[in-house]
Amino acid sequence: MESYTTSHIESWERFYRANFINSLTGFKSVNLIGTVNELGQTNLGIFSSIVHIGSNPPLVGYINRPVKAAPHTLANIQATGVYTINHIHPSFVQQAHQTSAKYEAGISEFGEVGLTPEFQENIPAPFVKESRIKYALSLQQIIPIELNDTFLVIGKIISIQIDSDVVSEDGFIHLDKATSICSNGIDGYYTTELIKRYSYAKPGIQPQKIS
Repeated sequence: MESYTTSHIESWERFYRANFINSLTGFKSVNLIGTVNELGQTNLGIFSSIVHIGSNPPLVGYINRPVKAAPHTLANIQATGVYTINHIHPSFVQQAHQTSAKYEAGISEFGEVGLTPEFQENIPAPFVKESRIKYALSLQQIIPIELNDTFLVIGKIISIQIDSDVVSEDGFIHLDKATSICSNGIDGYYTTELIKRYSYAKPGIQPQKIS
């Protein structure tokens, strides 16, 4: 087994280092974030840094890269206060990946990559029609991370669209049945398979398999 120190990591070529460190953290949720600017122009970007913050209230966060590198999504969210998060499925993973290209402001990634914007009443931000699991959020807080000029963006879920056949009686969502994918690094995409679910863990009691 190899061993690397900070000095090793800092000496690596830029893209090698980025691939290595991005892969090191393991499989991640990968989604498309849909936004719209004040002129009504749609925007779509792929993000693999989306995390659960809390269930009551229902809060979800994501990391936005430095403004110079990824300005449009964050600017649109700040302008309108609303955005959508859409699961990605194998049928359009190539189109989803292409949204990471640096298109100019005013150019909609929806049209460029061949995905369909879908709107819901009273929600200005576009959903991805092709997605089987998608939800809208209202902006709650943007927290600057001074260490690398990124931002933690936290939103509250205000609307959910989901196929009912992937939701269990206890509320568990079977992402494998929905064929939602995950990612590793910045360009690797994977399908998922449920191994087991277990009962709530308590000290001194062996958890029971529930599915």
